[in-house]
Amino acid sequence: MGMVRGVPRTVRLLALGVFLNAVVSITFVFLFVYLVGPRGLSAAQAGVISGIGGIGLVAGNFTGGWFGDRLGHRRALLAGACVSGAALVVLPALPIAALYGVLPIAQYAAGVARAANAALVAVSVPEGGSRRQSFALTRFAANGGFAIGPPLGALVATRFSYDWLFVADGLGTLLFALYAARILPARGSAHSAPAHDPDAPGLWQELRDRPAVLVLLAAIVLVDLVYRQQYSTLPVFLADHGHGPQFYGWLLAVNGGVILLLELPAAHALRDRAPLSVIGVGLLLVGLGYAVLIPGAGVLFAVTMMVSLTLGEVLYKTPATAYVADQAPGHAQGRFQSLYAGASISGQVLAPPLGAFLYAAAPGLLWPVCALLAAAAGAAVLAARRLPGPGERVRGPEGLGEQPRERHRARPAGEEPEAETGSPERAPAG
Repeated sequence: MGMVRGVPRTVRLLALGVFLNAVVSITFVFLFVYLVGPRGLSAAQAGVISGIGGIGLVAGNFTGGWFGDRLGHRRALLAGACVSGAALVVLPALPIAALYGVLPIAQYAAGVARAANAALVAVSVPEGGSRRQSFALTRFAANGGFAIGPPLGALVATRFSYDWLFVADGLGTLLFALYAARILPARGSAHSAPAHDPDAPGLWQELRDRPAVLVLLAAIVLVDLVYRQQYSTLPVFLADHGHGPQFYGWLLAVNGGVILLLELPAAHALRDRAPLSVIGVGLLLVGLGYAVLIPGAGVLFAVTMMVSLTLGEVLYKTPATAYVADQAPGHAQGRFQSLYAGASISGQVLAPPLGAFLYAAAPGLLWPVCALLAAAAGAAVLAARRLPGPGERVRGPEGLGEQPRERHRARPAGEEPEAETGSPERAPAG
């Protein structure tokens, strides 16, 4: 319990809900099989529907924080979960044509809920508090639920029907919304109060004041493209070298097992370490993992690759989420979390087509390219440690050189702006 002692009660309760919801939120695993099986679609049609659903999920992650900053993160979470859950419940009864519209809506709403959930964790923990442990706990809960969900889902699909998977996912998401509504205060808290401040600098200005965050976001997009090759080209590569689906399944079990064993202890042990250093090392380990596959695809190579990849994931994912939360100004916490959430899932859309294209054109180049991209991302994050943060340096009026900028905070409703004291003018919103 010492590893989560500093985690607020709200985050612990939210993590419990995330775990229970993750157990049933597995329809994306079986979606393609469902479309080409019970629904009788061609592989091309199933690919299109799955693809636009993935685009909806990424779009929801990238834009969901906007709703939270303006309407309140609690409202954004509840609205996203309700829309997604309702759409999934009715999806088995819909005609094929309707799936092209309903599935991306459901996925978009799920992305909004995911971004809002991350923002809720961020605003529940004071700046400088146990944010790394809090994000590690919610990731632990999600991974724990996912470890149970797919085998259970396969049993339900084979014994009963694939339709029940969507109904269970939808009802589970709706119950999660009801649970979140009970545990998250409805009034008078950062969970429900919109953080929007019309006098605050715009999102782009806030990001320009935090160049290390921009570097990190770009690095996460790059490494996610590499990281998610384990779900697309890796099983094809293994099959081409004589390994069957069972071996691939065991590799994924190694991934899940290492995460469940090490993520919480690692977050606790490294809580005082400089975040960008930890993240950078994690990205380098992802690259090292794929570099191990360059000599061959033997069992030892494959297991070593997965262990290195997973250790890298443990080191970079939770600290990166917490770092973005720590760097975000109060009025833009949702949008900062949304940018990170979108970047961290962008590989779901980018990795399969780009990896498949490279593997088809030049199979021997796939893993060297993956290793180099991840290494470049890690090196960029390590170099970003030298970049100035908000309040350190900013270009002043003409002839005055670099001047400090105070970090902007959102004013609570009714609070009067502070009187000017000769400090440099704040950059206009935009």
